[in-house]
Amino acid sequence: MSARGSVASLGEIMQLAYVPADFDQTLKFWIETVGAGPFFALDHVQLENVKHFGTPVEIDFSMVIGYWGDLQIELIRQHNDSPSIYKSWRDEGREGLHHVCILVDDMAHAREVCAKAGAVVAQEGLVSGGGEVIYVDTGGGPGTMVEILKPGPGSREFFAMMRDAARDWDGTDPVRRLG
Repeated sequence: MSARGSVASLGEIMQLAYVPADFDQTLKFWIETVGAGPFFALDHVQLENVKHFGTPVEIDFSMVIGYWGDLQIELIRQHNDSPSIYKSWRDEGREGLHHVCILVDDMAHAREVCAKAGAVVAQEGLVSGGGEVIYVDTGGGPGTMVEILKPGPGSREFFAMMRDAARDWDGTDPVRRLG
């Protein structure tokens, strides 16, 4: 574990996330070149009480999640023009790693650690079913956005199902739609 009091002290990185300019080509790369998958598609994700730098927003976005070994890979596509960490990334023409994710059980503690470390909450929201998510900008250059997710009931099992599907995946049905 890393230095006490740093954002990394909250836990291990379990996910690498991207907001690609060419979503379909990037998904194809992860499936065909890297061999990650299968990917599970969540269309038009509904978060509640979403704020971008403290201002309420309504973000329409979709994602696919797959596994490369034990590492979760997430690709995100925003469908509307609401201000967000995804839109600003695309507007700036940026590519590559957008954020990493750490799972926590205590969001109040996570917020306290982030504030003490100088990380700024760029976006936040409530996940249906009782989860909560914040994205913090640690301010250190490219690749410094960290998603901190307090999973709702069943989320860890949902992730485990996807990880287990990747272990036995034979390359068929590479993108699976979820409700």
